[in-house]
Amino acid sequence: MILCLDVGNSQVYGGIFANSKIQVRFRYDSKSSYSSDQHGIFLRSVLRENNIDNNQIQNIAICSVVPSLDYSLRAACIKYFGITPFFLQAGVQTGLDIKYHNPNEVGADRIANAIAAVAAYPNQNLIVVDFGTATTICVISSKKEYLGGIILAGIQLSMNALQANTAKLFPVEIVQPRNMIGRSTTESIQSGLYYSQLATVREITQHIRNNYFADKEPIIIGTGGFSHLFENQNLFTVILHDLVLQGLHITLTSNVLNTRNENSNVELSKQ
Repeated sequence: MILCLDVGNSQVYGGIFANSKIQVRFRYDSKSSYSSDQHGIFLRSVLRENNIDNNQIQNIAICSVVPSLDYSLRAACIKYFGITPFFLQAGVQTGLDIKYHNPNEVGADRIANAIAAVAAYPNQNLIVVDFGTATTICVISSKKEYLGGIILAGIQLSMNALQANTAKLFPVEIVQPRNMIGRSTTESIQSGLYYSQLATVREITQHIRNNYFADKEPIIIGTGGFSHLFENQNLFTVILHDLVLQGLHITLTSNVLNTRNENSNVELSKQ
């Protein structure tokens, strides 16, 4: 079994794979104050609650956009599982031609999303929209060129900004509003949060289609914690909630497991 962890600014999103299929999903807060013991005990409790023995975890893959958590997570994996985790970071083989001026600037989660999207839809133009703490839009050509993307404040972050910078506005539940025009402060905030994201993403993806992929219609993939809110808006071709975890699993397999198998074959040929 393989444990994959996507470490975001708000949450750690985890999944456990068996035979290349995800069996268990879980989330917990990504607090920089967490010690290695707190991470390790939590991860072991997830396994225990799902009737999985610790020894069944053979590999761990991590993509992280929170550097302050990397050390404690690495230490937790070593202490509680006896495994040095694989981190998706600069220098890892991705199969993508990254067109960023500085490829090292691209977030590991965005790369994982792109890898999984290309694997799911080979030889297709792709737009990946990830609704997380930030809403990110990544653009990949049919030639596996990572052309770049857009980063904007996510729906939760927008709500936090409203609360922090206004005297009378307060946090609300993030939902799809029944009506665009709110008839209370709560409904008005919910509508503003929701429809600002919807309108922005719709306009941006249409612009990309018109100006970059006019020759061949792209596949538009929605992912991330809030993507389900937009599933009835004809915004996406498909929603793939586990895209980042799938990308991690693919990258681990190509960079670590296949390399181990090749080395094993070399050793056998010497005998």
